[in-house]
Amino acid sequence: MPGVTPHDDCKPAAQSDAIPKECHPRVSEMAAYWRSIHPAKGIPGRQHFDPVDIPTFLPNIRLVDVRGSSPRFRARLVGTKLVELHGFDYTGQWLEDAYANFENSGTHLGLLAAVSSCKPDWRRGQPLLSEGKDFIQIERLNLPFATDGETVDMVLSYIMVLPA
Repeated sequence: MPGVTPHDDCKPAAQSDAIPKECHPRVSEMAAYWRSIHPAKGIPGRQHFDPVDIPTFLPNIRLVDVRGSSPRFRARLVGTKLVELHGFDYTGQWLEDAYANFENSGTHLGLLAAVSSCKPDWRRGQPLLSEGKDFIQIERLNLPFATDGETVDMVLSYIMVLPA
């Protein structure tokens, strides 16, 4: 089965799990949506996520498939705002093929953190994979999905450029 099984139990994340109070309100709303779709046991899977519920968030969403025990990440969907941010559409590509040095990047570490912990991984700072964009700030929230409630097989990333 694709994906990575965590070492501890996957349980719904509380507000304090990796999402600071000072995060952008939209990031907080995205985290609240993820918590609202939790099944009774484990973490939500793609089957619980309905894009119709969050239409204004879609341009800033990236869905990444997680494959293998030493996980590889493939972009299933890249929102239009993220295509603008990165300067190209990498939908369908393995992230290590789309970006030089991906496996040594903080983006890779953030995805691994969400996969291994079954909890959100939050970050604010300069974009790590967009060259020449060091003058902007982003907020990124990685939300793990597991079809079976335990084995993370997808990560939804909500990425927004912060106002200057």
